[in-house]
Amino acid sequence: MLVAVFSDIHANLQAFEAVLDDARAAGVQERWCLGDVVGYGGDPDACVTLAAEHCDVLLAGNHDLAATGDLSVEDFSLRARLSAEWTGSVLSDASRRTLAPLTSQAERAAVGLYHGSPRHPVWEYVITAALADLCLDSAAQRVCIVGHSHVAGAYGRRDGQPATGASRGDGDVIDAGHGEWLVNPGSVGQPRDGDPRAAWLALDTESFQFVWHRSAYDIPGAQAAILAAGLPGSLAERLQYGQ
Repeated sequence: MLVAVFSDIHANLQAFEAVLDDARAAGVQERWCLGDVVGYGGDPDACVTLAAEHCDVLLAGNHDLAATGDLSVEDFSLRARLSAEWTGSVLSDASRRTLAPLTSQAERAAVGLYHGSPRHPVWEYVITAALADLCLDSAAQRVCIVGHSHVAGAYGRRDGQPATGASRGDGDVIDAGHGEWLVNPGSVGQPRDGDPRAAWLALDTESFQFVWHRSAYDIPGAQAAILAAGLPGSLAERLQYGQ
């Protein structure tokens, strides 16, 4: 089965539509979303609707939980808090009903799926090999996919050796058929690895081959939606730099 895996849409409708279109063109049979459908962007309801319609797996990220009132924004940065408070104030009842029952972890096709990490499904950013080691130690699955960090990458561990890994770019491929792996597709709506295009990956669940993809999208349109919502201008500006 060929699966599209993505995370951190962050209410960026233009980026989400581009990813869904490219995934459809690639012939995927399922779509797995690791959470943060809302937050930062200007189109939360439209993105929740698309996620509910198209995703076979849908997890809750910290921004989703904040928007529904299930997570305090005390530990959010200022921009994150402002966007979470705005999202909570405009989110429709239908969107709340979609987000409210979601959890931050799941398993599908023997793959562990987490918004944050296997150790802390909501909050942990896995951005070093040392953290990946700890997460693989606690994971129930041989292969795990996480979001949250907004950086596409992969960490592998074989034959009892420490985990090693690196960020991943468009077209990169790994064979995860052996060993233990912790993989991140990157961010659809708020990439922070220097590439402004929307990030996602394709997984063949039989061979465990991962392929990273980037989808070009209407960045000015997404920026306009952020500004029209009255959110901080820096949230719009950063989209063009992938930071």
